[in-house]
Amino acid sequence: MSAESISSQHIEKETIPELKFPKEEVLSDPAAREERRKKLEQCMLLGNNSKVKVKIFFEDITGIKEVETTVWTVSEEYISLKQNVMVPIKRIHAVNIL
Repeated sequence: MSAESISSQHIEKETIPELKFPKEEVLSDPAAREERRKKLEQCMLLGNNSKVKVKIFFEDITGIKEVETTVWTVSEEYISLKQNVMVPIKRIHAVNIL
């Protein structure tokens, strides 16, 4: 799913800890999941080195959300944003570098 075709609700990163995330993966294609991981790692490097912001499209129990922020770390299962806000990687549909 390309980010341009995603219908989403814009939120502030400070509200993410209040969201509830299902455990299921949102991307069914293994190649798309690998591409997502590579893009997140690129975003982390840009965020840490140049403070570049990204737009992240992710899905909680109520639908698809988008947030503009900096990615600080990428672990096996989560990305970490400012203020230690965590988003499960398997709930991320797409990432755009701004």
